[in-house]
Amino acid sequence: MKTGDGMRTRFYNARILTMEPGRDVFLGEVWVIEDKIIFVGTEEEGRSFCELHKGAIMIWDREIDCKQNLLMPGFKNAHTHSAMTLMRSKADDLPLSDWLNTQIFPVEAKMTGEDIYHLSKIAILEYLTSGITSVFEMYLTPYTVADAFRDCGMRCVQTSCVNNFSQSVELLEKYYLELNSRDAFNSFLLGIHAEYTCSKELLEKCAELVHKYKAPFWAHLQETEKETKECIERYGMSPIELFDSLGLFDYGGGGYHLVWTSDKDREIMKKRNLFVVTNPGSNLKLASGIAPITKYLECDIPVAIGTDGPASNNCLDMFREMFLVTGLAKVKDMDARSVDAAEVLKMATVNGARAMGLDDCDYLAEGKKADIIMLDLKQPNMQPINNIVKNIVYSGSKSNVLMTMIDGIIRYENGTFNIGVDPEELYSKAEEIKKRIYD
Repeated sequence: MKTGDGMRTRFYNARILTMEPGRDVFLGEVWVIEDKIIFVGTEEEGRSFCELHKGAIMIWDREIDCKQNLLMPGFKNAHTHSAMTLMRSKADDLPLSDWLNTQIFPVEAKMTGEDIYHLSKIAILEYLTSGITSVFEMYLTPYTVADAFRDCGMRCVQTSCVNNFSQSVELLEKYYLELNSRDAFNSFLLGIHAEYTCSKELLEKCAELVHKYKAPFWAHLQETEKETKECIERYGMSPIELFDSLGLFDYGGGGYHLVWTSDKDREIMKKRNLFVVTNPGSNLKLASGIAPITKYLECDIPVAIGTDGPASNNCLDMFREMFLVTGLAKVKDMDARSVDAAEVLKMATVNGARAMGLDDCDYLAEGKKADIIMLDLKQPNMQPINNIVKNIVYSGSKSNVLMTMIDGIIRYENGTFNIGVDPEELYSKAEEIKKRIYD
């Protein structure tokens, strides 16, 4: 179907997992025109589609035989700090408070916006190899972060790390107004770093913004027991209760981590339609605890998954995170039935998209954005093919990612990147930055 000047791609002979409720994996085709999916269905349904659109001219720039490998929506990394690639394996084996104050904050004080631009691109390479098509980012220089994602053709939703020491509520509003209309790849949601780095006065000013724009609000929340207890000592309330009392959650939003929550917290979360973004790899490495995922699901609180940054994880790998979400829940509940693989895959795709406000990236369906990945089912870890969904969560790995398409453009395929820059140049630049800051 010839329209516009964008790429036209036909995927055929593919197993397809749309992630739509009640729709099982089937053998068929996906057709992409420019940045949108125009058809998803069987070969026979494709012929019927052509009959209904007799006036259209079917011209493809590329037709890809998927060889019965799997097409599905890309993963959504719903919490990360991309440019912390600089600190990967340089800030390890410490509790959160020591990790932040002795290893992270001093290094971040030396980083420039240009550093963050290049270091974010290192993370983008890794996201693509993990089948990640969108990330929910929080870092220090939102404009250069947005530049990095735009220049690589990667989808990014940002929120702010406003706190008592950096950025400001005035800057938060500026980011919100300017980055939401800047380009096709970037958007911005209101948020702060965390309760423990923000005064009550600052939180109250943020609440004014929330009500001014009727917007959702995000923050690191109740990651550690210590953080939660200290907030209760300060205000007689948990961070969630405090934020709710100030009106910060009047229009929804959510929190990252949410390891230490009470029944009352969860009542508020359900009432305010908040999302949980769980980060099991980071929480394990920093010994923060295991999030009560089963309790969230029992309360109908939607859960998404994030890797957190490459300094605290250290791996930007959604396959590892998916396995940890279900594996840790089973151990925490002492029940092997807890948190089924199908629910975890929904967290990593559909729920992540909706938490980030990317409702047009949740399914493979007509009219949705063409953010698509192909997984290799011919490798030993996927054989025999008994249950594809469970294979992805329990035995899948980054080595199964054959292709990552974002906005109708293939950005990674069979080990080759298409982001406008040679990875070797990025690696050299990262080494230069590392030597300047650490040496």
